Amino acid sequence: MRGLHYSAVHSNFRTASFLVLSAVLQAFSFPFAGPLPLWRAALAWVALIPLLWLLLATPPPSLRRAALLGYANGVLWYLLTCYWVYDTMHTYGGLSPAIAGLALVLLCLYLALYHALFAVLLVWVRRLGAWAAILATPFLWVAVELARARVTSFPWNLLGYAQVDSHTLTQLAPIVGVYGLSFVLAAGDAALTAPLLMARGQTRRAAGVATIVFILSVQWADRMHPSATARGKEAVVLLQPNLQVGSGQLGADTLAQSGSELTRQAALLQDDRVSLLLWPESPSPFETDRTEFTGPAALLARDLGAPLIAGAVGVAPPQYPQRSMRVYNSAVLFPPGGGLARYDKIHLVPFGEFTPYATLFQFASGLTEAVGTFNRGDSRAPLQAAGHRFGTFLCYESIFSDEVRQFTLAGADVLVNLSDDGWYGDSSAPFQHLNMARMRAIENRRWLLRDTNTGVTAVIAPDGRVMETMPRHRRGAAVMHFNFSNELTFYTRHGDLFAYGCALLTGCLVVAAARPGARPQ
Repeated sequence: MRGLHYSAVHSNFRTASFLVLSAVLQAFSFPFAGPLPLWRAALAWVALIPLLWLLLATPPPSLRRAALLGYANGVLWYLLTCYWVYDTMHTYGGLSPAIAGLALVLLCLYLALYHALFAVLLVWVRRLGAWAAILATPFLWVAVELARARVTSFPWNLLGYAQVDSHTLTQLAPIVGVYGLSFVLAAGDAALTAPLLMARGQTRRAAGVATIVFILSVQWADRMHPSATARGKEAVVLLQPNLQVGSGQLGADTLAQSGSELTRQAALLQDDRVSLLLWPESPSPFETDRTEFTGPAALLARDLGAPLIAGAVGVAPPQYPQRSMRVYNSAVLFPPGGGLARYDKIHLVPFGEFTPYATLFQFASGLTEAVGTFNRGDSRAPLQAAGHRFGTFLCYESIFSDEVRQFTLAGADVLVNLSDDGWYGDSSAPFQHLNMARMRAIENRRWLLRDTNTGVTAVIAPDGRVMETMPRHRRGAAVMHFNFSNELTFYTRHGDLFAYGCALLTGCLVVAAARPGARPQ
């Protein structure tokens, strides 16, 4: 009995250790309060191995146990990679430490259901054989990532983003998007797991060596990649006001004048003509019905002869009588010749810019009173001025690949991302957010101009390289350079076709594993 007890304790300790190890490796594959070193990005090639080993070892776990294993791994991973949600809600959102902590835990408990789903699918498909499960792993992983994006609308840190600096693997992104990189990484993890499941011998060693050689070849190819993209020929002035969250009491006239002065000074230092001016989202937003904002902005665009795109609160008349004014989180374009155009944010942040199912949360009015009440926009048409089209999207929208590509498909010859990452504080989130935006540039082969309140403000080349940037938390305006482009990639034209193909194959495998002859192996 003592031996059986020791064996059970040892087995449980090993299982817990493997779950923690896999969660830590997954988390360390992404930025932590700074740029991601290449050696940590390489951890994505092995991050899933401990989890896969638990799910694919003989005898296979039950579906219930598989769900628990995947769920525990997911909770740990989300706690490690999305810890910044606590600071956002407590420090900047005004929630008490207990409520902010509870919100973080509930978010992780919810999102971890996707890891549980992957684990259940993998063990179910294992009924077709261990090798069938190994081969199915990348398809199942991508199908679950697609569900994260389409069902929960929180595709934060998909596995493929870990390789945004791999100029070899990112060649796939203009064809299959970030999901293609996730597929390759999951396939690599599965291939490295396979030898661990084999009987000891030369076959096992040969499979392991072959997989390691493949991964090292990819890393070596990155080192041999051509030098950086040449600097663009067009000039843009990006304003970084570095306003602290909670500075909404500052007057629009003061902010507009200050922003205009900084932008004008930077533009006058540029030898050639400036093609574009950018002002980001800020915690003290401008409103489109106030001349304190529209007057200085329009004057600046006219004087410098360049369109200005600024983050603002778009105010519009009610659609129906006796209704309140409509309010949007917007990007406003001031052409140099006068007038005004606006993009209204479509993908709003739940519990940040609106309260989903608001009637259900009436009991928690104290928690939701600080939540924005923005209306949702309805068009992803690029903003047009000076003969060019600017695909402009706001903050959180940059993590939705299939939505950003619609701006390019509609004719945008440059992408513009306005954001206020000050809500994230000095956490990992600004750098994780930057890497996801970089993938949008790669998928669409477009220059991406990213203007933020506190950083990271940067110009990103079509291959994902950060060409020019401003230091975080520095107030000022900087002249950077980019190019216009009209190329349409396969991904731009067809979107997540590859990911949906993985989801379709996953469905077929689930049905095949349900046939009477299939048995756990």
